[in-house]
Amino acid sequence: MKIKICGITNLDDALAAAEAGADALGFVFYDKSPRYIEPFEARKIVDALPPFIQTVGLFVNENSGYINQVCTNAKMQLAQVIDDDSFTDFDVLKFKYIKVIRAKSEKDIIENINNYVLVDAFVEEFGGAGKRVALEWFNKVDCSKIVLAGGLNQNNISEIKDYSFYGVDVSSGVEASKGKKDKQKMVNFVKAVNDIQ
Repeated sequence: MKIKICGITNLDDALAAAEAGADALGFVFYDKSPRYIEPFEARKIVDALPPFIQTVGLFVNENSGYINQVCTNAKMQLAQVIDDDSFTDFDVLKFKYIKVIRAKSEKDIIENINNYVLVDAFVEEFGGAGKRVALEWFNKVDCSKIVLAGGLNQNNISEIKDYSFYGVDVSSGVEASKGKKDKQKMVNFVKAVNDIQ
């Protein structure tokens, strides 16, 4: 199971996440988020990362030109796109992307299982709210292309053991405060994920 730690805002947290065993690091390019980072600040962090760590930019209802520009400036390898309002023309994105499904029901998940998607719980605000998706919505679903996000932490990760998700995405569950990670929580989270595989 792949592990993404999202909401990276500084180099110390990025290096600690990589050391803990994260496969991917997420950078939030949504300026209303407490975890927002300027693209060129993100680039400085990316330049200092060890090899084989994927960089992911999170976007909320943005046009494709903006996403392409920020991914270029920040050296993102993947765009993670919330597109509730259909702003994004995915055909003209120059970067690999994964769509975010903010699930309100089981139907939202079932409609999107043919492609790799990230499934998060629907909340009014975007990202890092710590709300969990109802696991029973996945009972009849092939989860092999789903990255699960929302409300995950070291104490509840064992609950997803039987679902075989492609990956998990954590932000608030490994924080000391909004935008600042807790090194031990990251270590514990990665260990908890590895323990159920």
